[in-house]
Amino acid sequence: MSALPVARELRLNVDGRADDCVTLTYDARFLRRKRLVSDGGLAFLVDLARTTSLNEGDVLVLEDGLTVKIRAADEPLYEVTGPDLVRIAWHVGNRHTPCQIDPGRLVIQRDHVIRDMLERLGAEITEIEEPFLPEGGAYGHGRTHSHSHDHPHDHGHHHHGHDHDHHHDHPHDHGHHHGHDHGHGH
Repeated sequence: MSALPVARELRLNVDGRADDCVTLTYDARFLRRKRLVSDGGLAFLVDLARTTSLNEGDVLVLEDGLTVKIRAADEPLYEVTGPDLVRIAWHVGNRHTPCQIDPGRLVIQRDHVIRDMLERLGAEITEIEEPFLPEGGAYGHGRTHSHSHDHPHDHGHHHHGHDHDHHHDHPHDHGHHHGHDHGHGH
């Protein structure tokens, strides 16, 4: 069995043509190491240095120089409209829900709990299927995710049963120091 070609380089938002493309949902576009199959049938391995949010138009460069452009797949979404869209957007953001902001509408992934909340706020919800292209993080890159700590990393401090709510949206180097001393004798 021959080894799969490997893509270790990502070029951001490339204009122009690529040799092939791969169509992925929003969740599938957040990866570090994964086997993919291009729309043209080429199986290849993505092996990036860190977990990365691939965006529509980005290009993966395989070791042999072949280029594969990222396309956002159609997926089931909610189109959110209503008279007080700014207030509605605040509530969506407050729940760390990825959100595409377009003139006159918000677009979010389908979630019945969020839908119920938004309808109580007076939002009008329409089920749609189209590519999901949400805003990046507050630092202008990456994606806002709820930071559920489902990936291993060391914060340089220990929790020992303390309830700390770590919702932060910043580059994940986690070499930061929170400036609090738990006073535990270690």
